[in-house]
Amino acid sequence: MKMGSAGLASIFSNGYRSLSAPAPSLRTLASSSLFKHCKSNSKSAILPCSSSSKRVLSCFSSRVDVVQTATTSSVNGYPKYDRLLPCPSDNGPPRVEHLVVSEGGPVLEYICKALDLPPLFVADLIHFGAVYYALVCPQPPPTATPEQIRIFKEVTAPSVLCKRASIKGKTVREAQKTFRITHVEQFVEAGTYLRVHVHPKRFPRCYEIDWKSRIIAVTDSYVVLDKPAGTSVGGTTDNIEESCATFASRALGFSTPLKTTHQIDNCTEGCVVLARTKEYCSIFHGKIREKKVKKLYLALTAAPVPIGIITHYMRPINMAPRLVSEDFIKGWYLCQLEVMECKEVPWPDSVIQENYCIEDSGWPLKDHAYECKINLLTGRTHQVRAQLAACGAPIVGDSMYMPAAIAEMANPGLNPFGKYKYTSEGDKEMAITEWIAQYGKEPSVSIGLQACQISWDDGEHFYEARSPWWRSRMA
Repeated sequence: MKMGSAGLASIFSNGYRSLSAPAPSLRTLASSSLFKHCKSNSKSAILPCSSSSKRVLSCFSSRVDVVQTATTSSVNGYPKYDRLLPCPSDNGPPRVEHLVVSEGGPVLEYICKALDLPPLFVADLIHFGAVYYALVCPQPPPTATPEQIRIFKEVTAPSVLCKRASIKGKTVREAQKTFRITHVEQFVEAGTYLRVHVHPKRFPRCYEIDWKSRIIAVTDSYVVLDKPAGTSVGGTTDNIEESCATFASRALGFSTPLKTTHQIDNCTEGCVVLARTKEYCSIFHGKIREKKVKKLYLALTAAPVPIGIITHYMRPINMAPRLVSEDFIKGWYLCQLEVMECKEVPWPDSVIQENYCIEDSGWPLKDHAYECKINLLTGRTHQVRAQLAACGAPIVGDSMYMPAAIAEMANPGLNPFGKYKYTSEGDKEMAITEWIAQYGKEPSVSIGLQACQISWDDGEHFYEARSPWWRSRMA
C-alpha cells in the first residue's frame, strides 16, 4: 500500500507517532519517560516497531560503557560529556534517547540542544554509528500512560503527516525503517524520529592490540584475522568504530573498510574471514549456506566431554542466555557439534587468568581442565558454550553459562530441558524463569574458546590461529 491519504489513515490507525506536531507537544513527548531514555536499572525498555518491520528499538541492561566525564552534572541528571575518546576501561549504565525533531536543521545541532550535549561528543556519536533516524517512529509500548498516548495521537494526526512530501508514496514499513546518521551536517526535517545511543558499548581492547600481528593472510578478495577476545568482529548496533573490521583495515592501510562475512562471540578468539569487496562477501555467505566452510574450535572446559557428536535443540529466541534441550522440541533449532579430542590439561594459574581477564564463576574443582577439539556442524549463536554447559562441562571463564551448570550440579532437575523435566505444563513457565535466573552475565573479555581453524572449498583455503591463551603456561 502506498502512502497517499489512505496510507496516512493507516499510519494513524496503527498508532504511529506524528512527525510534525507543534513544538510544545514534541518537547513534552521527548521529555517523557516513554520516549526520553531507558533507566539503567530496567531489564528492558522497548519501543516496538510494527510487526512488518521485524525490528524493535530497545535498550537492555547489558554493560555499556560510560564515556569520560567531568565531575559536574548537567540539568538532566547525567554527567557532562566531552569526547568518546580516550576510551574508558569500564562499561557503565545504558542510556538511549528517543526524540522527535520539532524544527528542521542539521542533526548535530538538534541533538546538542535537545539532550544538552556538547557538539564534539555528538559528532563522536555519529562517527561511532550511534545515531539513527526514521521518517515515522514506532508506536508506544503497552506501558504508555494515557497522557503519553494522547500526545502520541496528537503528533500522528493524518492532517500533519499529509503535509510531509518525504512520506508520500511510501509504505508504512518503508517510512518507519531506521537508518544510521552518517554526517554531522545531515539535515533532518521536522517530525523525523531520532534514536540516540548516548552510551555506546565500548571495546577498550581495540586500543591495546597489535593488529598487524593478528593478520593471518591477505589476498585480493579477503583477509583472515586471528581475532582477539574482548572485541567485536563487525561492531555493534551503537558502535561500528571499535571493531575488528575497522582496526584491521587501518592496520593494513586499506582505504575501503573490510566487511564482515561471519561472526564469533566477542569473548571468543580465533580465525575470522573479512571480505575486501561486497562481491566476495556475498560469495563467502553462499559458501556458508552451502556448508562449504569448515570451522574447528578448541574449548577449555571445566570437566571432560565424551568423544562423538553431541546434539541439542536451541530455543528460537534471539536473546542470551541461549537455552538448549536434549530432546526434540518443535520449532527449536538443531545444534550439533563433534568432539574430536578431549585431553586433560592444567587449570590456568592465577597469573594467566589475570592477564587474560578470566572470570572465576565458582567452579569447585580446579586441579585440571580439559582441552577439546570441536568440529562445529551447525553454527548457532553461543552454540558451543550452551551445549558444553548443558553437558556439565562449561567453558572456563564463561561467566554466563558456568553458573547455570553449577546450579544444575547442586540441584539436579533444575534445568527444565535436561534429564529431569517439569512435571506439568502449568509448571513450565515458572521452571523456565527459575532456570534462566541461574545464568550469569556475559564475560567481559576472554573465555576458554578459540576458533582454531577455518577452511573452505575442500581445504583449498586453509588457515590456523596462533596457540590459544591457556597454552602459554602448559610447557
